[in-house]
Amino acid sequence: MKEELVNFTSGRVRLMFQDEAGFGRINKPKYCWCFPGYRPTVPCHHIREYRYAYGAVEPLTGESFFLILPYANTHCMNIFLQHLSDEYLDDRILLVCDGATWHRSKLLDIPSNIRFIFLPPATPEMNPIEQIWKEIRKLGFKNEIFPTLNHVMDRLCEVINSLSTVVIKSITGRAWIINGFV
Repeated sequence: MKEELVNFTSGRVRLMFQDEAGFGRINKPKYCWCFPGYRPTVPCHHIREYRYAYGAVEPLTGESFFLILPYANTHCMNIFLQHLSDEYLDDRILLVCDGATWHRSKLLDIPSNIRFIFLPPATPEMNPIEQIWKEIRKLGFKNEIFPTLNHVMDRLCEVINSLSTVVIKSITGRAWIINGFV
């Protein structure tokens, strides 16, 4: 075990926080402004079609990796992990994630350059990528209906690509992470 950890820590080590979030055609009306004396009309859609954004962010640098997949399950998590590993092939990744069943599955194929650290149960506030999901929803999914699921995915890609490393770092760079891992 010690030898495995020594081998794992050779090279650059990245501390990344991972999560997945569903984006779809069903929407929840959000607050909005209007002129005094008028009641705003907000479109609402109840079609249950989703895609899942898998993401990993590094608060120390603001770097991120996202992949949109059809489901939140072990198979899709394996796809995400392999792509994440390929993206940072020369680095070692400490991947902090919650305890979703597909994060702990015996069928999970964890690449050799990734190690998991699990957050305590029922503590989403400890995972800074949760704030990235809120930012994405605020920027691209507020009081709008989408004619197709492809339009949802196009918007999701557009908003994710608009997030700069500076924005990601400012949202996810909490003092306990920065001070604890620098």
